[in-house]
Amino acid sequence: MSSPQPALPLPVPKTKRGERTRQKILDAAEREIGVKGFAEASIATITAEAAVAQGTFYLYFHSKEDVLRELVLRMGRKLRRHLTLAIVGAANRLDAERRGLHAFLAFVRDNPNLYRVVAESQFVDAAVHRRYYVDLAASYAASLEAAVGRGELAPGHAEVRAWALMGVADMVGRRFAIWDETTDLFPIAEAAYHFIAHGMGPDEARHG
Repeated sequence: MSSPQPALPLPVPKTKRGERTRQKILDAAEREIGVKGFAEASIATITAEAAVAQGTFYLYFHSKEDVLRELVLRMGRKLRRHLTLAIVGAANRLDAERRGLHAFLAFVRDNPNLYRVVAESQFVDAAVHRRYYVDLAASYAASLEAAVGRGELAPGHAEVRAWALMGVADMVGRRFAIWDETTDLFPIAEAAYHFIAHGMGPDEARHG
């Protein structure tokens, strides 16, 4: 697969109505790409889903790839905000991890198309896909390092921990929140948290 062309700056809507139209297109693209995949979705189907003319699409985006990039950025913003709100008032970092797991799985269950868009992006624009995870990991690692400084976690490699924890959440979310739409997510999040907090070793102390 050839490397994607560098993204050009996108037009900025000049009115609130224009911004609403732009968001309608993004919402429609989220549904179309999330359900059909990037290859099968088209500008024609996206604009039909958004109930706007095809020409309107080009007032805000240059290509279908532009829409996908914007959706990946949207996912990152929405997820970070969702998790930040979920851990407000946490007693310590482990409590924040527990709350964060519950919030993440609920977010994935509620936003399956957006989650699939991020997965699709690795085949369309690897740099955007990588940026999504690198940005998440950077803020995560900083939080973990701060927690070590407060004595809430044992010392360790913050970046490795961040990527490992993201991997646990990502794969558990894919299995139980995306592939299975009916499983009660509460015990799943609790099981994942117990693994993170206490590990698998037979000599680990078991706490609630």
